[in-house]
Amino acid sequence: MSQWFYAEGNRERRGPLPAENIVELFRSGRIAADTLVWREGAEHWQPLQAFAAELGLPDVSGPAVPVPPALPDLPAPPPPAVQHVHVAVPNPPPAAVRQGLSGCAIVGIIVAVVGVILLAVLAILAAIAYPKYREYTLRSKTSMVQAQLGALKGEVSAFASEHERCPVNGDAGFGSPESYEDGTIAEVRIGRFDGGHCGLEARLQAPGTPQLDSKAIWLDYDTQTATWKCRSDVADNYLPTDCRS
Repeated sequence: MSQWFYAEGNRERRGPLPAENIVELFRSGRIAADTLVWREGAEHWQPLQAFAAELGLPDVSGPAVPVPPALPDLPAPPPPAVQHVHVAVPNPPPAAVRQGLSGCAIVGIIVAVVGVILLAVLAILAAIAYPKYREYTLRSKTSMVQAQLGALKGEVSAFASEHERCPVNGDAGFGSPESYEDGTIAEVRIGRFDGGHCGLEARLQAPGTPQLDSKAIWLDYDTQTATWKCRSDVADNYLPTDCRS
């Protein structure tokens, strides 16, 4: 499964994300036809519209945008380290062959023993691989939430600078918490939170996934330094690196 990256503002690389998340970002207006994207196997960064057919986006339109010189082609990120498990399987004792046992019967016994060993090894590998895949899938969802909140961050900082106070839901340009429901986001509260910082509180919805459902991601804005900080009550292994405690 190819991993995708996109350049936020055509300057900052974001990812990796699966193809369906790139499609979700485009559908929700977070990225546009001229947003630069790259996937494993691509020679260089190209506008999203260049991958429209591959991503199943026939409605992508807009003029092609050249890659800015400040954003060089990037090599594919190294694949995640695979934990190799060495299973020591003792050699089975030689089967007692009755007098007159045919060669076909001996071969059948050997094939059966080897088959049991292979099944045991595959079961162990599957037990290791599935949790890692699940962890990656949930981390992709929280990364998507963080990307979706990107536009609101700019609006909050601009309002705070102009009005010298934190905006709240219902202020000009800001909707109700429920109006921001989108995918994994159930609602977004805007205001002043713990520590006196302006910020955003995104409540998550993921029925059947207790690791994320009803959890929250907070983005705190320090008006003194004009910087943002991410925190969450989601376990660190399901969060982007810059949002971990």
